[in-house]
Parts: sequence; C-alpha cells; structure tokens
Amino acid sequence: MAPGPADHPFTADLFARIDESDDALFYSTPRKVVHIDAPAIAAATRFFGENLPPSGELLDVMASWRSHLPASLPRKRVVGVGMNAEELAENPDLDEWIVQNLNRDAELPFAEASFDGATLTLSLQYLVKPIEVFRSLARCLRPAAPLIVVISHRCFPSKAVKIWHDCKNMRERMELGMAYFNFAGGFGGIQGVDLRPAARAEEDPVWAIVGTRAGAAPERKRSTASWRRR
Repeated sequence: MAPGPADHPFTADLFARIDESDDALFYSTPRKVVHIDAPAIAAATRFFGENLPPSGELLDVMASWRSHLPASLPRKRVVGVGMNAEELAENPDLDEWIVQNLNRDAELPFAEASFDGATLTLSLQYLVKPIEVFRSLARCLRPAAPLIVVISHRCFPSKAVKIWHDCKNMRERMELGMAYFNFAGGFGGIQGVDLRPAARAEEDPVWAIVGTRAGAAPERKRSTASWRRR
C-alpha cells in the first residue's frame, strides 16, 4: 500500500514559521541575488554535473533566477517551478516555467514519470509540506532518476520552518532532508554529502542529499565527493 499523508512522525507545529502571512506576498518582490558564496555555488554546480543524467528532461523545484546547472551538462529540457514570475523568466537554464506555491498546493502539475532528474536548491527550509512535495516529486520522476537537494546555512529566518531552526548544525539539516526522503517513500539509495568539507568558518557550507526514484538504475559515474550513508 502506498504511504498516506499521515505516515510520518512530523507534526504540524514543527512547520510553523515566524511569518505565517501569504507566501505570495513575501515572494512578490524579485530577489535577483545568489544566497551562497562563489566557491559554494561552484561545488553545487560540479555536483549537479556529476550526478544529473546528461541529455535528460530536468525539473527544478522552488526555482529562482539561477539554477546553477553546469553549462557543460547537455539537457533536453529544463522546467522550473517557483514563486516569482520575473525571477523565473530571467533564469537562463529554464526552457519552461510555472508559478506555484508548494506550501499551498504540494502536488506538482506533471504526469507520472515525466523527468529524468530533479533539483531543489537552497529552499528545503521553507517547505511546510515536505513529505507531500517529495511524494509528488517521486511520482513525477522516471525510474532511477535522481532528486538532488542542496542545502546551506543561510535562509530568510521568518519563512524557515521551526524544525529547520531547531537543527543545531549542517549534519542535522542533512539528516532532516534524508528523513523527508525516507518517509515520502519511492526513493532508494538515500545519501548525504558535504560538498565543501574543507570550508573555513567564514565560508558558506554546502551539502547535498540525494535519492533515486525506485526502479532499475543505469550505470552512473561515481562522484568525487565524500559520501555519508545513514
């Protein structure tokens, strides 16, 4: 039997936010800035290049004006789902995009098995229905397709959920993301990796959490990053 909406231990209070006003109002102003430093962006971009399938159809959820995909990665199509139309329109990686508030409607408007890979970059902390969103992502992905979630320590504090603030360090945030994958179901090979293990205190950390859609896995190039499995 497929898991249902309540098949996880997370209670609603864990996803409370300081600012519970309409997200559409908060994101109505374009923010055309990057949220991590250049070396952290480079690390995430390199990881995408190593782990996203070439020449595939890709989905970028909670997208903004940059997706940080490597220019060297061939792709058939990239679709973005985000909150601000102006930001999405200026994203050079996107071939198509839609505006959708996943905190209001967690179900993505795509057919089953539509994409060869998906990314969720620097926005995990804002999801109030993460399990439902991950389940919808699993539905939209083809067998063996990766979902890559990239996290760092920066956020808009008023819009980040309580459970994110309660995490004491990056490892706990990574483990939280891994738990979302596990309780959503439909993913295997769930792993977390520190993309900048040698980063100094004044530099931005960047971690990735990856799961692959259940199904036969193709041969994949091994990442040069240092993996941690739970």
